[in-house]
Amino acid sequence: MKNLPIGIQSFGKLREYEYDYIYVDKTPLVQKLVSSGGVFFLSRPRRFGKSLLLSTIEAIFRGEKELFEGLHIYDKWDWTKQHPVIRIDWTLISHATPEQIQISMPLFLKRIAEGYQVSLISESAADCFGELIDRLYEKTGDKVVVLVDEYDVPILDVMSKTRAELRAIQESLHDIYKVIKGADDHLRFVFLTGVSKFAGLSIFSALNNLTD
Repeated sequence: MKNLPIGIQSFGKLREYEYDYIYVDKTPLVQKLVSSGGVFFLSRPRRFGKSLLLSTIEAIFRGEKELFEGLHIYDKWDWTKQHPVIRIDWTLISHATPEQIQISMPLFLKRIAEGYQVSLISESAADCFGELIDRLYEKTGDKVVVLVDEYDVPILDVMSKTRAELRAIQESLHDIYKVIKGADDHLRFVFLTGVSKFAGLSIFSALNNLTD
């Protein structure tokens, strides 16, 4: 009997034959999603497989064809066309205050840049984000994929604080996410996930093309 992939968030690990995990093929739906392009948002409770979905999308755009052998998308996708991927996981970025975000996120983005052998000179979180998109596009000639996991963690973690502190976090996130609109010409696909609906939150107000 195959093993249940409980708690598995990596598509690569899920597809490793040594673990023999069950996988219900969702690639017909994923292929339809990634083929459409644009900016998408998905809100679901925790443990609903959002991180695994992002990992699957990342593997597709990185051209990791071998992971999809036997699945629907295997012979229906151009694996020779790869795209640079920026995957942001807010659980890995210090975010208790705007100051922490301005220190931790640039470091996080610069590690991604190093993986593509590019350098960033910007210091603020938003500027680093925009510069990373530009540098990856310039280096590869391919449009960039942006995947954001747990977008609302910085907000949920300060819900017990004052309204002013919450507002400061929202403003910091708004400055970061509005980069996506300005970089539209260099983006192939954008996908954001979280447990909270974005309605009523100003952080996405600049993304007028966001599909919920």
